[in-house]
Formats: sequence, C-alpha cells, structure tokens
Amino acid sequence: MSAVRFQKIEDKNRADHYYITEGDECLFLYEYTAGMGYAHSETNSLILNLKKKKGAGGYAWKGRAIASCAAALGPAINPRWLAQAVLVPIPPSKIKSDPMHDDRMTQVCKAIRSEATVDVRELIVQIRSTDAVHDGNRLKPEELEANYRIDEALCGAGDPKYIGVVDDMLTAGAHFSAAKNILSKRFPSSRITGFFIARRIFSNPFGEVSLDDLLA
Repeated sequence: MSAVRFQKIEDKNRADHYYITEGDECLFLYEYTAGMGYAHSETNSLILNLKKKKGAGGYAWKGRAIASCAAALGPAINPRWLAQAVLVPIPPSKIKSDPMHDDRMTQVCKAIRSEATVDVRELIVQIRSTDAVHDGNRLKPEELEANYRIDEALCGAGDPKYIGVVDDMLTAGAHFSAAKNILSKRFPSSRITGFFIARRIFSNPFGEVSLDDLLA
C-alpha cells in the first residue's frame, strides 16, 4: 500500500463512531468497509489478514499485515511527537495466559521505524478474556474499563507528555474511550491521541444505518 497521511475524526465523520466525542483526538490511515470481504479493497484485505486467528487458513498473511501496518504508521507519525510519547496498544480480547492471545497491535507498535526512539508499553492490561468485537461482543466503555488495570511496573516517573493509544480499527470507539478514561486517571497531564490503522465505514453512506450497526 502506498504512503499515506493521517486523517482526523471530526464533525463530518464522528457520527459513524458512537462513543467518540468532540473532545477526543483520533487519527486514522485508511477506511475499512463493513460487511465486505478481502477483495473489496486493499484496506479490507489488510485488516482481515491482521485479525486472523491462530490456526485459521492463510494465517501466514498475518505477519505480512503486521509489517505493512507498522510500515504505514512509521512515516505517518511525526518523529518530534514520537520522541516525547509512549505508544500504548489496545489490549486484545484474550489475556496473555489464554492460548488464543493475539498481541498483533503490540507487534505492530514494536515494528514501527522512526527517526525517534519508539517507546512501546503495554500499560493497559485486561483482567479477564472476553469475546472479540468482530465476534459480536459489544461491551460499553465502562464495562471494558472495569476489566482493565494499569501495569504500574511500566509507568516510570512522571506523566508522559503524549500518549498514543494504538488499535487496528475504529468502530464504535468503546475500546478507545475505555483506554483514554483509565489512562487519563493515571496520567492526568498527558495528552492522549488515538491512532488507528483504519476506521469502519458503511458500503452505502446514504442508506439507513441502525444503532446496532453503529455499535457493532
């Protein structure tokens, strides 16, 4: 995929992401079309390969997708910002002791190359495994936050100037909202930004979109 710059979640597209508010700073690289398969677009193929589960057909494509995401994020993130920031991957739905644990976003973050040193920390730890969002799990931000804790061993002294919360796709925004809430409580002076490989869009933007679609 060719080099790309970040776009913002703003007034014209914020309504597509139910839990994202005007005070949230969220950036994305691509757009993923909901309900469409691999052949629909390069982005759909990238995201679907990135989300492949262990044992699934074509699992070898997952590593390539991780490398592609990191290669896109590196040039897009300003190195002057990155030099003063901590990147925090959104925790996966399965905890580390679960055989289906998938640390794809940690791998993406650690594979980013920049002029600046890339500081990646799994500051948010999930307490119990849950079903993945793409498997129909629709926890609210407060429910997700109740299942999160901060790993104090990784915090260090003082608040980072910037925190980048990194995830593969922005759908309703519940995970970002939960992550921002728990990080803001622990690091009240840090400026928190969401970085997403893609945001979810619908195949017919002028068609009727239900609340269930927005929360999916």
